[in-house]
Amino acid sequence: MWWLAPVLLALLLATPAFGASPLPAERYALPDGAVLLVAERPAIPIVAVRVYLPAGSAFDPPEAPGLANLTAEMLTRGTARRTGPALDETIEFVGGSLDSQAGRDGTTVLLSVLKKNLSLGLDLLFEVLTEPSFPAGELPRKVKEIQAAIHRSEESPESVAGRALAEVLYPAHPYSHPVAGTVDSVGKLTRDQVVEFYRGHYRPDGAILVVAGDVKATQIRQEILRRLAPWQASRPALPRPPQAPGSPPVLSRAIARELTQSTILLGRPAVGHGHPDFYPLVVASYVLGGGSASRLYTRVREERGLAYDVSSHLAVGRYGASFVVSLQTRTDGVAEAVRLVREEMARLGTEPVSAGELALAKDYLIGSFALRIDTTAKVAGLLQTVEEMGLGLDYPVRYRRGIEQVTAADIERVAQRYLEPSGFSSVTVGKLP
Repeated sequence: MWWLAPVLLALLLATPAFGASPLPAERYALPDGAVLLVAERPAIPIVAVRVYLPAGSAFDPPEAPGLANLTAEMLTRGTARRTGPALDETIEFVGGSLDSQAGRDGTTVLLSVLKKNLSLGLDLLFEVLTEPSFPAGELPRKVKEIQAAIHRSEESPESVAGRALAEVLYPAHPYSHPVAGTVDSVGKLTRDQVVEFYRGHYRPDGAILVVAGDVKATQIRQEILRRLAPWQASRPALPRPPQAPGSPPVLSRAIARELTQSTILLGRPAVGHGHPDFYPLVVASYVLGGGSASRLYTRVREERGLAYDVSSHLAVGRYGASFVVSLQTRTDGVAEAVRLVREEMARLGTEPVSAGELALAKDYLIGSFALRIDTTAKVAGLLQTVEEMGLGLDYPVRYRRGIEQVTAADIERVAQRYLEPSGFSSVTVGKLP
């Protein structure tokens, strides 16, 4: 399978010049502070619609972790006109899907439907968005489902490590608790809290509506405006969460599990879009641990056979960002594997990357961007992110330019600032010595 990487890269580079033009979409500022983005893709008669609201777990009250997630889960379980099963039956009858899901920063209501059934799909979408009934009988069932999912996640070392690292990197910040909450916190949530969260956060101002597929922009704008008109905020907007702390204490945490291998995460706060160091750090991350040609993969896995998996990535949120190195290795190899990882992190800040490494990283990062818009659903998701982060429809052009302009000196500079091993906290999940 070694041949897949160069073949994939060749295919990506053969794709029509992505990044040479802005995203093919129209942007409309709607009444009451909502924004609509429309991407016309007539080749396939499918339409993807997303409504994003700043109503994720970062907005959970301190005493109610998991409230945003439970509210999103309950959104499609009944409205003033239909029961949850009736909603499911109606959308499934036309081969569509309607769902809502919460993340850290926001909640997204998603619709996928054939063009011929778009009117019905939009009716259902705005029905759950503006007329949810939050039936009391559904709440205990949803709570149990979420608690069961949390229990299952405890069987995943990666999930356990990720939650622990979030607590370390984001002390006293909403990012420190899991989106789903905890078994105990979810069990204490009430219908009144769900209704109150909905009333405070599900509102047109701040909403991002995205439509991608076989539509005409001017026509779908009118369809959206007609359904959006009755939706009114009932109270002033609530404050947004604060930005995450930039320099939390460096800590190490070990979580005992009777496993044959250990999972290790090294992490520290980083920077996001708009910061001068963002693009150099993206390229540095790829050189360090972005693929099978990366330094970590080559030295720790290929040369030493110490890792089942090793990688690095830059995770960017609306209210904070982090740089994370992840590693899975056998228990007796933890110390040596971590030592090698830290050596490679430090070396990136002391030795210039080669011209070949730099070219490979840039080619992959620019070429693979095209894979982010190869389906209608992905186009809708990217447009949502672009608007949420304030990146603008010319983001592909600026992304390409930003990656192209990164130099070996830039990578060395950001590595010294962000990849110095002593600045990383660590979490280890596995059998303890």
